[in-house]
Amino acid sequence: MSNPSSTSEVFSTVLKQGLLLVAAIAVIGGGLGLLFAGIGGLLSGLIGAGLALLFSSLTALSVKLGGNLSLGGFFGVVLGGWIVKMLGFIFIIALLKGATFIAGPVLFFTLVASILGTLVIDSLIVLRSRITVGSN
Repeated sequence: MSNPSSTSEVFSTVLKQGLLLVAAIAVIGGGLGLLFAGIGGLLSGLIGAGLALLFSSLTALSVKLGGNLSLGGFFGVVLGGWIVKMLGFIFIIALLKGATFIAGPVLFFTLVASILGTLVIDSLIVLRSRITVGSN
């Protein structure tokens, strides 16, 4: 992983690494779900990985769009994106709650692995980035 030096490079790197993580979680979570819970486990693993991809992409997009605005606009876009993600997550989980094809533990652990993985990736990329925040 190289050291990104602009905000465009940072978010490009975040999206690429996030995509690799989500693909790995889809394969591992879906495979283990299939092994332990059948087709429902496979679907649950894939749904969990898909949700992680959607939400991590929305985060990167909101920060990228907000980066073109003033500080107040930036925080407004990021907070608005966070609220949209929370409401979307609640809505999607409510839709899936009664689904008979969902294996709850597989979906849960896939989401936990995706969330922790994206937090690690985002943190490492930001820590390694070389973006100037001011000038002389």
